Amino acid sequence: MAALPTDRLNEILRRFAYLEAEMAKGGGGADFASLASEYSGLEAVARAIERHRAVTREIADARALAGDAAADRDLRELAEAELAELGGREEALVEEIRLALLPKDAADEKGAILEIRAGTGGSEAGLFAGDLFRMYQRYADGRGWKVELLSASEGEAGGYKEVVASVNGRGVFSKLKFESGVHRVQRVPATEAQGRIHTSAATVAVLPEAEDIDIEVRNEDIRIDTMRSSGAGGQHVNTTDSAVRITHLPTGIVVTSSEKSQHQNRARAMQVLKARLYDMERQRAADERSADRRAQVGSGDRSERIRTYNFPQGRVTDHRINLTLYKLDKVVEGDLDELVDALAADHRAQLLAATGEAA
Repeated sequence: MAALPTDRLNEILRRFAYLEAEMAKGGGGADFASLASEYSGLEAVARAIERHRAVTREIADARALAGDAAADRDLRELAEAELAELGGREEALVEEIRLALLPKDAADEKGAILEIRAGTGGSEAGLFAGDLFRMYQRYADGRGWKVELLSASEGEAGGYKEVVASVNGRGVFSKLKFESGVHRVQRVPATEAQGRIHTSAATVAVLPEAEDIDIEVRNEDIRIDTMRSSGAGGQHVNTTDSAVRITHLPTGIVVTSSEKSQHQNRARAMQVLKARLYDMERQRAADERSADRRAQVGSGDRSERIRTYNFPQGRVTDHRINLTLYKLDKVVEGDLDELVDALAADHRAQLLAATGEAA
């Protein structure tokens, strides 16, 4: 079991004690809110450190008693039995503290931009893209998150060629960030007379929502074009040129929004553009930190096939962690917790392994 970084733990306890003392003075305003936020962020790990040190003292006392030849035999045996129980508690607390000390993703608490695009498979891919979007909507509803459709291009037989939505709530990105990649479906299309299984795909991208402090878009770096909005089948939604297309000149990123309000379209398109630029910056920073990001779960590699939904067998398989669940009906209804939690646990294990190697 790797030793905990004593100096860092001491610093956390000193800072926590300072915050506790400052908050006890009362007050209000932005400074107090900032202190309260930092206090809340440190409380769990500080309490775990305190419990670990208390257990460490108990272990030392029990060892001293178990090794004291002058002590009563029954007391020594009791101390030896207690050592086994204390050792288990210490190991659990060390693991808890190590997890709490892992580097935090600054975007974890943010909302997210969810983009789903139909891939190979023709109209069936569009239907699958629609299924995925509804799956994430139901998952979001179950967690009390708000989903807002930003733009959508409907498929010819239903579903979507492309759909973009914002998902807002606490910790949205931390839960959805491992969903980026290629999702594959295997099923018999309703139009298939021979009952043959077809394979289709859709690409999911989950981007943390960017705030103005995260990313700045200069006016001279963008070109904004307006055009006529059109609905399914080429029917005009209205008679004004309300659709907006924003081109980010330095990167070539193009974002469109085509609802009825031109003002709303511009705001939504800028929201998506900032999210994409913020994601590019995060990917660049991650590339610099790791020469082999694709080996990491949640690397965000959009070309990576990450999951297969097999309807004839009622199973869903996540290829990154070799996890297969035979509850496809529940998964497509938004029951994603088992998949999301397993991916997060694997990611934490990789971070722990990396920090262990670096130590």
